[in-house]
Formats: sequence, structure tokens, C-alpha cells
Amino acid sequence: MKYNFDEIIDRKDSNSISFEGWRHHFNVSADEVFPFANEDYIRMWVADMDLSTPPEILDAIRRRLDRKILGYTHILDPVYYDVLYRWFEKRYHWQIKKEEIVIAPGVVPALKRLVPLLTRSGEAVLILTPSYAPFKMAAHYNDRALVMSDMVLEEGRFVMDRADIRRKLEDPNLNIRLFILCNPQNPTGTCWKEEELRWLGDLCLQHDVWIISDEIHCDLLRVGRQHIPLATLFPGAERIITCTAPSKTFNLAGNLMSHIFIPDRHIRRTWNTLHQDLLSPLSIAATRAAYEECEEWLEALRQYLDLNFAFLKDTLSQVLPQARFDIPDATYLAWIDISDYLPMLPQQQQVALFLAREAGILLEDGSMFVANGEGYIRLNLACPRTVLEEGIRRLSHTLIRYAKR
Repeated sequence: MKYNFDEIIDRKDSNSISFEGWRHHFNVSADEVFPFANEDYIRMWVADMDLSTPPEILDAIRRRLDRKILGYTHILDPVYYDVLYRWFEKRYHWQIKKEEIVIAPGVVPALKRLVPLLTRSGEAVLILTPSYAPFKMAAHYNDRALVMSDMVLEEGRFVMDRADIRRKLEDPNLNIRLFILCNPQNPTGTCWKEEELRWLGDLCLQHDVWIISDEIHCDLLRVGRQHIPLATLFPGAERIITCTAPSKTFNLAGNLMSHIFIPDRHIRRTWNTLHQDLLSPLSIAATRAAYEECEEWLEALRQYLDLNFAFLKDTLSQVLPQARFDIPDATYLAWIDISDYLPMLPQQQQVALFLAREAGILLEDGSMFVANGEGYIRLNLACPRTVLEEGIRRLSHTLIRYAKR
């Protein structure tokens, strides 16, 4: 195999949030003693990969370093945008427009910047739950009301509750002016179908509700699945803003570059007035290489992830038969219902912290995804197979051990 996704990479002493930063995320003090040494934990929580960033990207960074000067930098080479255009046109039949793109240091900072540009004090933001927690944070950070609509499970797939969404959008007392959509959805992995996207887009636009479509996971679909950018279904609609980034796809979370497509020129002008960020020359080199040279790597990764998901489903059916899990359409995140095992666990304990203490595995539980996640855990499967095997072993051993008490 050209790419070795089975490689175990040492992340110790690299300022990794995954490796060194987990205590802060789980609100655990540095003095609290855990039964496992830090290096002995299986890490399947934060959504970056325990797989190498593509070698083509690392080579591009080295070539840029060989230029010897890392001065003030903007994207001034038109080839950069040509590379982006080819990527989105080839994979998603989306003919992007250079003039609509603004650069942000990530989708999460972009959300915090966009909410006050699209809404006023007293107006509300609607999200689907369970939800990526920064969607909630973006609303609260800007002192906006948050309205939630619980997704429902239908034949192993999480879908929108259409009646609930319509009722809330039409309620003048809620005063919803912005819908933040995750497409594909995190944490459930739902890849929205064309009919679902058209229904939601039509409804929001009819009610003059802005849509931010976070499509950061769009490249990480199961082999044979197809992502549909919401903007392609509503050409010319200025109230749809699309957030994309190479960070999830190519393990570039620390690269701090995302592409935000803002069709409305007034909103875009305000953004550029407030947020003219200087860029890292290494980030530009890495991002261009990702979209220009790494399609073969991505296809190999998708096959590896598909095998990891199949392995997880098969193994869970044997070692945790009461767990409920269906392979998602997209992402490298598994959303697993372990509610049948939770009554056996000690009361008043957060599931994630319990498993950190008892099993030596770091993961996120449903309480970390705003609402409607009770009984679930989220596992990051973008890791070598041996790590996944050990993680499942520790998880199942601990849950079964307590079930027998």
C-alpha cells in the first residue's frame, strides 16, 4: 500500500490537544490522579486523526520552508483559487466563485464571526440536536437565543423532525433568523439527501432565515456516497453561507485555514472590514497541496475508514450485543447507543469520565453534544486498526464487567 494508515505515531510533547489537552476539555484538574499514565490512554475523542497528514502536504511545507523567508502573507497567486475551483467542480459539480470566498482560521471562529453579522440582538439561532457543541457556543458567545430541534432516528438514520422545524421557524415569539446546518451531520454522520436539503432550504428562504451550512466533513463519505453542497441547489441565493476547510479531510486542524463562501456582498464587505487576517505561508502551501495533490491519498483513506467502520460494527455485535450502531453515511465518527449498559454504571458519573478512569479510553459521550444525545458515545475511527481494536476491547471489557456486578 502506498500510504501506511497502520503507522503508530507518537504525539507526546507536541502540544497536541488530543494527547496533552484532554484534561482541560473534560474539566479535570492537573492534580487529579488517574489510574492510567497519560501515554497509556486510547484516544478516540477529539476530531482530528491519529493518522499522518498526507506526505504530499508535508513535502509542500518543506519546499516552502526552503524559500527561507516566512514574511507577511496573503493569497496572491491566482493558481490557488484555480485549484479550489477544480476540486469542488470535479467532486461536487459546484462552480465556486473566487469573489465569494473569505478566509477564516477555522470554521468555529467563522461561526462566531458570522452570527452577529446575520442576526440582531433579540433574534434566535436554530440548530439540530444532537449537535456539535460550537454551534451552541456561537449563539451564546454573541448573546443570541438558541432554539433546538431534536433529530429522530428512522431505520438506523438520524433525520430532521420536519413538523418541529416548521413550527419553530413559523413561531414569531421565537424570532429565528438563522439556521446552522451541519452537512454532513456531526455527530450522527447523516449525509443529507437532495430532497431533504431542498425542503429545508425552501422553508428557510421563504421565512427570510439565513442558513450557515457547515460542510467541513463533505469529503469524508463512505465509498459510493455523494455529498451535495446546499448552495448548489439554490443558485443565486444570497442567504446561504457555506463553510468548508481541508482540516478534517487531510488532518490539517492545526493549519488554521478554512474557506467561507459568502454570496451577499454587503455581509462579505463587513467581514473583510472586520477580519482581514494575515495568513501563514505554510498554511497556504499546505492547503494548495491538499487540494492539488492529495486526491489519491483521500480515496485510500476512505477505503481504510470504511474497513474500520465495518470492523467496529462486526465487533460490537459480538462483544457488546446490546449496543446499537449503524455505519453512518459520512465522517470518521461513530455514534453508538450504549444506553442498555448505562444503568449498571455507578450513578452520578459522566460516562466519558467514568470510561477514562475505568477503561483508559478517552471518548465523548452524548452530554457533550448539546441535547438529545443521552445514552450515546462518539468514537473517532480515524486511527490505526490496532488502536481501534484496543479501544473496543477496553470499552467492552469495562461495560461487561459492570454489567455482571
